[in-house]
Amino acid sequence: MDEIMTAAEAMEASAMPCARVVHCDDGTAPTPEQLPLPAALAKKPVGDKGQAEWAYERLVLYLKNFEDQLDKNHEIAMGFAGGTAGVLRIEGVGYFNPDIVTFYGADEAGTKMQLIQHVTQLNVVLRAVTKATPEAEPPRRIGFRLVQDLDEAAKITTADASK
Repeated sequence: MDEIMTAAEAMEASAMPCARVVHCDDGTAPTPEQLPLPAALAKKPVGDKGQAEWAYERLVLYLKNFEDQLDKNHEIAMGFAGGTAGVLRIEGVGYFNPDIVTFYGADEAGTKMQLIQHVTQLNVVLRAVTKATPEAEPPRRIGFRLVQDLDEAAKITTADASK
């Protein structure tokens, strides 16, 4: 039987993502499925987002969470299944609605790389790699910058809406 909802309940339900995770170890650090959605992502209902936008926003959460668990000697990269593409050190992530997500970076030798991925083919393996910068330099954290960008975009959207 279908549940009857008020208009407000239906609108709230459309804004709330559905997520779930189970880990073997109860001591596992919280993962994006278990954490509350940042305010910047929760402002726009999921149903109003393009596939690429919503995929990008969730990738940001996974990238940030993975980086939060790295030590100062490691940075985030992604590996590729099949082929000989190797590893891409993630230096940028973007999307182009309705259906493209893009990763920018370099391989382990420092050669520039870019992955353009359709959201229906999206598979990302996150890897910790020894940082490319000298020991004295802090590791680069793309996840932090991506979350910061989402927060700034939400502030601009809110300011535009209030005009």
